[in-house]
Amino acid sequence: MKIAIPKERREFETRVAASPDSVKKFVGLKCDVVIESGAGQQAGFGDAEFEGAGASFAADFAATVAGADVVMKVQRPTAEELSQLYAGQVLLCTMNPLVERDDVAALAGTGVMGMAMELMPRISRAQSMDVLSSQANLAGYKAVLDATEHYGRALPMMMTAAGTVAPAKIFVMGAGVAGLQAIATARRLGAVVSATDVRPAVKEQVESLGAAFVMVEDEETAQAETAAGYAKEMSEDYQRKQRELVAEHIKKQDIVITTALIPGRPAPTLVTEEMVASMRPGSVVVDMAVEAGGNCPLSKVGEVVDANGVSIIGHHNWAGRLPSDASSLYARNLYNFLSPHIDKESGALNFDFDDETVTGILVCRDGKVVHPMLTGEGN
Repeated sequence: MKIAIPKERREFETRVAASPDSVKKFVGLKCDVVIESGAGQQAGFGDAEFEGAGASFAADFAATVAGADVVMKVQRPTAEELSQLYAGQVLLCTMNPLVERDDVAALAGTGVMGMAMELMPRISRAQSMDVLSSQANLAGYKAVLDATEHYGRALPMMMTAAGTVAPAKIFVMGAGVAGLQAIATARRLGAVVSATDVRPAVKEQVESLGAAFVMVEDEETAQAETAAGYAKEMSEDYQRKQRELVAEHIKKQDIVITTALIPGRPAPTLVTEEMVASMRPGSVVVDMAVEAGGNCPLSKVGEVVDANGVSIIGHHNWAGRLPSDASSLYARNLYNFLSPHIDKESGALNFDFDDETVTGILVCRDGKVVHPMLTGEGN
């Protein structure tokens, strides 16, 4: 079986879908791994490392994917790349399928079997395959470091002969994987941390990391989480009460980090212009949802906005700002998913379509879009 790893061509993408370690493991399963020359350069993986792991190389995208049984990418293909894939191939990548439906339809039209890794079911057995978690974990860490770059004061309390420096106050909005890592990182750096989330179930996790939990608790919060573990969109009345509580809290914060995303929907507004105006000059807002519309209306994709002395950070591709580690974890996710379906004797690929990790991410097959969330059969 041939596995192809092309370069990523979408703007701001620094990651690659393989690491020397994952290549070595696939080669050990009798797979031929072909990598487009230079594919790992931005992630710190040179061709020599991949060659040492057993990979061979191709000069361009077309040569890389030619004859490949499986094509593995980080981002969904561009239109030009899509024209060079063909029926019968398997494509593993992140697709943002609930939003980029036209691209999914175009992929289906090629006859390629498309699998969207971000749709991996959130079950215990699939934790090692969960790309959302692996990438969000790094993103939450990096968000805190990016905040410190623009915050002109120290984070921990410092007691010196010249006086005491008070610790920074950091408020994390959203306690999913990214938020929990942001909390842990901020605590390690010595900040006083608080956090909020609409899901009461995460209160214990937040407090176990040493942060205070800020939340409006009422009957609606008991139904604030989907069966898959995602936050639901709350009623306008709940959002109003939560905004009022948060608005008072934000006035006292030095750094606010927002992480709230709703699959297939624009990111909810969490930090209003009025809230930003209430913050002290020198404060920082990190909007990790900026590419999905943003949790703050003042944030701009790819920019650091100065709002009357408050810095609002809206970087592209948070996980891609740590490309080596992000690529390594993503590559492990791909290996952990694909390897159980590779025959250890022959190296042939044979998917078990009764396996929910397969059906859970299967977006298109045999020229048709098949995922229930895209055909109207899912929730």
